[in-house]
Amino acid sequence: MIDFVALDFETATHERNSACEMGLCIVEQGKIVETKTWLIKPPSYPYFNYRNIDVHGITPNDVADAPTFEDVWHEAEKLMYGNLMIAHNASFDASVLRSCLDYYGFYKPKMNYLCSISLAKKSWKDFKTYGLRSLADQHQIKFNHHRAGDDAEVCAKISLLGFEKLRILFA
Repeated sequence: MIDFVALDFETATHERNSACEMGLCIVEQGKIVETKTWLIKPPSYPYFNYRNIDVHGITPNDVADAPTFEDVWHEAEKLMYGNLMIAHNASFDASVLRSCLDYYGFYKPKMNYLCSISLAKKSWKDFKTYGLRSLADQHQIKFNHHRAGDDAEVCAKISLLGFEKLRILFA
């Protein structure tokens, strides 16, 4: 069966190390077993770019008492360790993760990751767009877009549907 962790970040600014929310959705044996979300106080705090706020709605007030990435990484790392990571536009989320790890001086583990956009393009060749909202709409999945936990969970659901369509199973 399929085991992986879907990952999503929201950022406070254009800087990749400015994660203000992280979401993980853990999939074991082809089933979602847990979705975890952390609000994060980014290094740029209290500065947030208004464009980023317009996208996700997270403000400096929302993270005023939140832990830093440094504070939540050990818990997140345990959930991710040894698993395939999947993200929608994985190059973005992987770069945010790498930048946050660099900023706090953490060891960057070697991770295998897959982009759910690529998976969706192989699974549903006739779709016009492959954004997360569009794919969720195509599969009647309701969610709060641009919130990390919700986006990670929808990424996991879309990925599971894509694997099923392609008849791919992981051990």
